[in-house]
Amino acid sequence: MTLPSGMVSAVYRETGVLSYQGNPLIEALPPILERKQLKAALGGSIKLRPADIYLDGETRIHIISQLLDGFFQPLARHIQLESKISIMLRGGYVGRNLATGDLTAHIQNGYERIMRGDLSAFRFDHVESTAKSLAFIGCSGSGKTSSLNRILATYPQLIHHPEHNFTQIVFLKIDCPHDGSLKSLCHNFFREIDSILATNYVRRYGEKRHSVETMIAIMSQLANTYAIGLLVIDEIQHLSVRASGGAEKMLNFFVTLVNEISVPVVMVGTPKARPVFETDLRSARRGAGFGSILWEPLSKPSAEENVLRTEWGAFTQKLWKYQWLTKASEIIPDELRDLWFDLSQGIMDVVIKLFVLSQIRAVVTGTERITPNIMKAVYQDELKPIHPMMEALRSGDPSKIARYSDLTIPDIDKKILELSNLLESSKDQIRKSVQYGGNDQAIRLHNMLVDMGYDSELLEPLVQRAFEEYTELQIKDLMPIILKWYQSSEQSPPVKRKQKPKSIKAKDWHTLNSDDLRFMHSQAANEEQMLGAVQQSGLVFNTDQWLDSVD
Repeated sequence: MTLPSGMVSAVYRETGVLSYQGNPLIEALPPILERKQLKAALGGSIKLRPADIYLDGETRIHIISQLLDGFFQPLARHIQLESKISIMLRGGYVGRNLATGDLTAHIQNGYERIMRGDLSAFRFDHVESTAKSLAFIGCSGSGKTSSLNRILATYPQLIHHPEHNFTQIVFLKIDCPHDGSLKSLCHNFFREIDSILATNYVRRYGEKRHSVETMIAIMSQLANTYAIGLLVIDEIQHLSVRASGGAEKMLNFFVTLVNEISVPVVMVGTPKARPVFETDLRSARRGAGFGSILWEPLSKPSAEENVLRTEWGAFTQKLWKYQWLTKASEIIPDELRDLWFDLSQGIMDVVIKLFVLSQIRAVVTGTERITPNIMKAVYQDELKPIHPMMEALRSGDPSKIARYSDLTIPDIDKKILELSNLLESSKDQIRKSVQYGGNDQAIRLHNMLVDMGYDSELLEPLVQRAFEEYTELQIKDLMPIILKWYQSSEQSPPVKRKQKPKSIKAKDWHTLNSDDLRFMHSQAANEEQMLGAVQQSGLVFNTDQWLDSVD
């Protein structure tokens, strides 16, 4: 039997947990991951090949842009979240065993509710819910959705049980509608099931004039018909108390999802969603029983902490490795790391976007390294929409922060395209500097050899000759030939002629090596900064220190 895309056939494994034993819905799930396995499973998909550093600018921009979606660094908070999801998912199935008839009892109760139009109706009173719920709160950009998606991706969404002729939906993720109504939320539930199973529940139930209560009863029946293991409701802050008929009705909706449908529910939202959960906490029955995870931005390490042992240090250090710049430094300068935090305030989405845009600007300008000046320019020019949020976070005032809990950075793709177009416009000038007639492969080979320490003026005629004589060879084959010619030319008697030193205009000083005084001057705003940079580089002789040493 050929299974639909995204569906796997059940393979049952012992879990080692007594309460899970003999439950096909649990034993068909992937094994519980150990910490090391989890880190490998959650890790990003970006590959860094050293040779890619020497690709042309346009190609490197494409590679750098992959970091926006492909980079992921598992932290302690991700391990904690995955553990909670794992326990919730499996625990919710304990009371819905496919092999013992417990699930059938839930289905019969669901049928009774639909027929009577009463959410409290039941046929089998011994059926208890083992489902839990979780409120997952964090400001926009903190990585909530991306982290959840990666964790859910470690599970198959659909499992077919041939022995029982049963299809299991392991998880279902829906977005809260922008109009904030519970009825639209129910529609989204039907629509998501239709999308993964090719059914037509939206037409059958969503387009008819059913009440919210009736649609919840239908959702309950579908949740048990397909043994939905986990329901994730994202962007919960869009729910409107007014559009949903009041806070109490909203609370009852969530209580029903967990207690009556018996499906674990993860509610994901920004701090604007807190009133919904605070209502539950104030309730005498505490019906929904929401546990909670609050994700705050990465915190700035204190002066006493080893920065590399903090979440901020681990995150930035891993991200820093993914540079496609010819003059990139291996370590993050302290000044730059401090600036990076100040501009991003530890919000992971901003940290990544700031890094990506800074790297692209370094390519476009020819600086070929990330400097404080470049990062400041990117923040000022490309990230203006988030300045009020960043100012609020810097202030530490909760009332100000609450105003900007829904952080967004619009048109990031557009900004990358604009930078790419800027590079394209200066492409002719770049190519004229090296006489290869626009041959990208020749330019790439030339840059690779220069970076290895070979003289640029000696290389140009040799690279040209190689591409003329060996048109069929690739770069890796041409390199040893050129190096052989280069060594021979070095051994030849030098021509006694006065060579005019190559002058570099002040506007191009930012492209020089980091230890060049002209580069330091290009990065300094004033004489004081210039002096500080020179002293930090060790180029200034410290007479006071020397005198102390000889006393």
